[in-house]
Amino acid sequence: MQKLYSLCKKRLQPLFCATAGILYMTMLTAQPVFAEDVATGGENIWSRFSTIMQDVYGELVAISTIVAVTVASIALIIRMVSRNQRAVDEATGWLKRIVITWIVLNSLGFIVAYLQPLISGGQYTP
Repeated sequence: MQKLYSLCKKRLQPLFCATAGILYMTMLTAQPVFAEDVATGGENIWSRFSTIMQDVYGELVAISTIVAVTVASIALIIRMVSRNQRAVDEATGWLKRIVITWIVLNSLGFIVAYLQPLISGGQYTP
C-alpha cells in the first residue's frame, strides 16, 4: 500500500502542479476577454455570445422546419400508401415525434425571449 501511495505521489504531484499553472495562466490571460471593449461599442464576450447564439438559433429553426416538413411528408406518404399495419403505426409514431420536436424547438425562442428581461443584468426581478 505504501509503495502504491509513493508511486501515485510521484506521478500526480507534477500533474497537479502543471494543471494549477495552466489554470492560473488561463485565468490571467482570459481577464481581458471579459472586459468591455470601448472600440466595439461596449461589447464584451457575453453580448457577443448572445448575438452568436441568436444567429445559430435562427438557422436551427429554419433548418428544422425544412427537415420536419420533409420527413413529415414522407411519413404521411408511407401512412397513406402502405398496406402493412405495422408500417402505418410506425409512420404515425414518427409523425407525432416530428410534430412534438418541432414545437419544442420553436417554443425555445419564445421561452428565452420571455425570460431574458426577467434576468437581465444578472439580477432576477419578478
